[in-house]
Amino acid sequence: MLHIVACIKQVPDTKIIKMNPKTNTMDRSSAPAILNPYDAHAVEEAVRLKQRYGGVVSVVTMGPPPAVKAIRKCVEIGADAGYLVTDRAFAGADTLATSYAITKAIEKIAETQPVDLIICGKMTIDGDTGQVGPGIARRLDIPPLTSVKKVVEVNKEQGYAIVHRKLEDGYEVIQSTLPCLFSVEKEINEVPYSPLPNMLRAARYDPVIWSVNDLGDIDRTLLGLKGSPTIVAKVWPPEKPKGGEMLEGSSQEQVARLMDILHEKQGLFRGECSHRL
Repeated sequence: MLHIVACIKQVPDTKIIKMNPKTNTMDRSSAPAILNPYDAHAVEEAVRLKQRYGGVVSVVTMGPPPAVKAIRKCVEIGADAGYLVTDRAFAGADTLATSYAITKAIEKIAETQPVDLIICGKMTIDGDTGQVGPGIARRLDIPPLTSVKKVVEVNKEQGYAIVHRKLEDGYEVIQSTLPCLFSVEKEINEVPYSPLPNMLRAARYDPVIWSVNDLGDIDRTLLGLKGSPTIVAKVWPPEKPKGGEMLEGSSQEQVARLMDILHEKQGLFRGECSHRL
């Protein structure tokens, strides 16, 4: 039986979130908190592997107490157990400090049942770094397989996994030893509507909650702001495009006007361009 741990995060819905014009920071109160979309695909893939090979899916996250909502969503998808690491000591953590805290939580989870596979979303929509998954793998000294678009096989008995890893111009087939870590693309699966029994179980589910004191031998200097060498100094929305011109008329007239504009912008004139082989 496989023990798969999915690492998740509760994030603000970036489709709705607004920027604070005075502080140039995200106004997180302006948008509802949701399960990071990439992480939903990670949990779905973990559940599919559980159904395929047999096993248990645990989910773990670091965040404030309301993050239990994201864990319940994972239980709704099909996860078996959830763990929330929450403490003021974790506040202000960057990706390096976050990967350390999550690693310590995974090590504690593994005390009950060894972990065979860790699955993360490719990135979070509020940070877009894609660094936490590889950071966890580095701290656990296991292989990180990034941009996974398909899991071909996970063979616990022989200790290997085979995946397709997405490239710009195709994909590559990789075989790795177990345990290892996947960070997955959205295209790896489709997250279906949850069945009613899962929804009922999720509504009643209370995850295991750990504070920093529950994680055993932990270096507090590697947590939160103290353990974060990077700081986001400023965030601002991109400027809206200015000076656009609406082209009117027939298709031929619009193309002609567009060519005139391009030639004006580049200091070119009709007839000066030639195609060379």
